Amino acid sequence: MAKSSSNNKFWGLFRLPFKQSGNTTINSSSSSSTNLTQQLNQTSNTVSSVARSLLPTRRRLRLDPSTKLYFPYEPGKQVRSAIRIKNTSKSHVAFKFQTTAPKSCFMRPPGGILAPGETIIATVFKFVELPENNEIQKDQKSNVKFKIMSLKVKGELDYVPELFDEQRDQVAVEQILRVVFLDADRPSSALEKLKRQLAEAESALEARKKPPEDTGPRIVGEALVIDEWKERRERYLARQQVEAVDSL
Repeated sequence: MAKSSSNNKFWGLFRLPFKQSGNTTINSSSSSSTNLTQQLNQTSNTVSSVARSLLPTRRRLRLDPSTKLYFPYEPGKQVRSAIRIKNTSKSHVAFKFQTTAPKSCFMRPPGGILAPGETIIATVFKFVELPENNEIQKDQKSNVKFKIMSLKVKGELDYVPELFDEQRDQVAVEQILRVVFLDADRPSSALEKLKRQLAEAESALEARKKPPEDTGPRIVGEALVIDEWKERRERYLARQQVEAVDSL
């Protein structure tokens, strides 16, 4: 019996380290598994972010012209271009112009908010510098570029440029437009189209400046049809456009 007791003590010395080693191994395996899961989740999130960044941005606006701004080439003068902007989304969209030459270019209006399906023709002004030594510029190229950005907004808001700073993550670059000069003395389809758009822009501006006419309620049979919401909205849009022009 004494021998058996001593044997148990002898083997007991070996059991304890093995038990501790086993627990350490299990804890180590569990910790490694947790770390591996965290690494896989981080990798998955990174891949998802990269995949989202590679997806093409869905356009909210349709531009005409779509990639270029045409100006008549008249050195030493301020010339104009025009671009038609249409909201093709189902939400209200704010738009904003930016240019690489803010000292010699400005836009009217510089930004605004369009309702779903609404269209506006913006006018872009640019001063054409004289060529060096009064030489005729043959290529008539310019390094000036314009960027049009868009932002989805909720309902009819008062447009302020700070909207794009407050929701920077939601801003989309619709297009970067390159400046192209046209020979003002040579007829072309691009020049004729530019003249038509400029005329439309001027007409729209004059219409926005005029207060809406009060024609009174329309009588249909014995009932009065007063589209009060539509009249309020038209007055609101006209006031916003005038304020945007006057702020330049």
